[in-house]
Amino acid sequence: MEEDFFEKNRVEIKNAFPTPIIMTLIPDFESINKILKKVIMAREKKIGKQKNYSSNIGGWHSDRDMLSWGGKQFEKVISIAKIIASRNTALRNGKPNIFSWSANAWSNINRKGDSNEFHIHPGAFWSGVYYVDDGGCFENQKFEGQFVIMDPRGSGPTMYAPSYCFQGPEGRSLGATELLSPRNGIMLIFPSWLYHGVRTYKGNRERISISFNLSVSESDNE
Repeated sequence: MEEDFFEKNRVEIKNAFPTPIIMTLIPDFESINKILKKVIMAREKKIGKQKNYSSNIGGWHSDRDMLSWGGKQFEKVISIAKIIASRNTALRNGKPNIFSWSANAWSNINRKGDSNEFHIHPGAFWSGVYYVDDGGCFENQKFEGQFVIMDPRGSGPTMYAPSYCFQGPEGRSLGATELLSPRNGIMLIFPSWLYHGVRTYKGNRERISISFNLSVSESDNE
C-alpha cells in the first residue's frame, strides 16, 4: 500500500529556511597571503597583546580597524567579499540591487591551545573569515582548529531522538554542528546572526585569519 501511495500521489518536499554558507578560493592567494602574513605579524608586534574580546579563548585579536593598516592586499580581499555579498543579496521582492557595503575587519592569530567560543556578530548583515595561514590544519587534521557552525534551528528533535534525522544529506546536520577545516586562501561568508566558533588549535605554528563584517549603508536600507 505504501508503494501504491507514492506511485499515485505526488509528494513534494520543500526545504524551508535555508542558511547560506558561501565558500570561495581567492585567486592568487599565495602572493596575497605572503604579504598579509608579514603585515599581520608586524601589527601584533607593534600593538602587543590586546584585551580579550568576547569570543577569544587565548590567541591574539587586532584592533577592528584593519581597513586603515591592512594595505593593498587586504583591500583586494575585502573587495572580493563585497562583490560576493552583493551577488548573494537581494531585495524582498527577489530583485537584485546595488549595495554600498560598509566594512570593519580585524586579524586573528591562534597558537597552540587557542580557540574561539560560539558567538555572533551583531549589527552586520554578512560576516566572514579569510585564511591567511591555516597553521597546517588542512594537511593535518590532528591540528583541528576547525571553523564550527551551529545549527540555527537549535537542538531540534535530537532532544527526543538523537539517532534520527530528516531524510537526505541536508537533514543529517539537524541539531548538530558543521565543521569546516581552514585552508590557505579560502574565504567563508555567512549571515552575521549565525552562531560560530573555532575549535582548539593543536598545531605548532600560527593559525592566521582575517575576520570581517559587512553592513548595508543607510541609503541602501531606506
